[in-house]
Amino acid sequence: MDQVEAPIVDVSHVGALDFTGNGVEAESFKHRVDEIFVQVDKLEQRVNEIEQFYSSASKKQANASKSGSAVKDKEKHVPSMKKQQQEAALREAAAAKRMQELMRQFGTILRQVIDKPMDFSTIKNQMEAKDGTGYKNVREICADVRLVFKNAMKYNEERSDVHVMAKTLMAKFEEKWLQLLPKVTEEEKRLEEEEAEAQLNMKLAEEAAHAKMARDLSNELYEVDMHLEELRDMVVQKCRKMSTEEKRKLGIALSRLSPEDLNTALEIVAQSNPGFQATAEEVDLDIDAQTESTLWRLKFFVKDTLEVQAKSSASIGATNNDNTNKHNSGNKNNINNANNKRKREICNAIAKTNKKNKKPAS
Repeated sequence: MDQVEAPIVDVSHVGALDFTGNGVEAESFKHRVDEIFVQVDKLEQRVNEIEQFYSSASKKQANASKSGSAVKDKEKHVPSMKKQQQEAALREAAAAKRMQELMRQFGTILRQVIDKPMDFSTIKNQMEAKDGTGYKNVREICADVRLVFKNAMKYNEERSDVHVMAKTLMAKFEEKWLQLLPKVTEEEKRLEEEEAEAQLNMKLAEEAAHAKMARDLSNELYEVDMHLEELRDMVVQKCRKMSTEEKRKLGIALSRLSPEDLNTALEIVAQSNPGFQATAEEVDLDIDAQTESTLWRLKFFVKDTLEVQAKSSASIGATNNDNTNKHNSGNKNNINNANNKRKREICNAIAKTNKKNKKPAS
């Protein structure tokens, strides 16, 4: 096989784009490419955000299906996230006000049972606290009152006046508490329903927001595609025509690629030539028939691939073991034979094309 007489690409003299004498145009092109890269990075972040949202939503789909009918009713009108937050604040304020009223009624019970709540001063202070450190639910007060009575009975003999009085007062307390309990239960049920509705509304608002984000993202991706298409057209128009010698070297370099990389090179050709069958058993690749942009894409691809291939070969050659090669040679030979056969067919096609182009005109 012929060897390349010179490096396939000298980066310092590539000149793929002919911006000679027009530095402003070249700088503008570079600036537009940089802008697209920045925009693509931002779009990728938003895509990840949307993917995470819908991935999380799919895990909760079982729970959401239980309230399917409610969701359908709510879908007719989905409030915004800001409105949801405002409504949540109003609900919390209303619920806190209702709970304060229940605490006031509980305080009446406490005064009816204990005329002078000496040991209940802490409870009383917490009930009246305005700095947010007090009780949040009337059941918390009930638990503390019971604790006072139980401690009085626990740490005093059964026949003592303290024990007997604590037991009597606790019985009266429980009687009064049962009268208030239905109101407490009703309020708790109401809070639970409001919380469930608020969570549903919030979920619908989030879904609506992410659906809008997905639509906007789709539109922006379309715009990016259009910008890239414009840049591609500009590149095609500005591509310097490749010389005959450069085409010859490119054909030789293609024959040096591995079967896998050669298939990738053929796919590059197919991208700009829909009629080209990159995966066909027999491939006829005419270098002279390719567009300038395809030739330059092939040239850059071959350059990068051969550099990686050379580094890989050097590394493998330094670490390979003879015994390992013998052990694996059977399986590798079958694979290599098939790959090499296809590679020879493609290289022969390239060589035939080169010979045909070199024939003198009759």
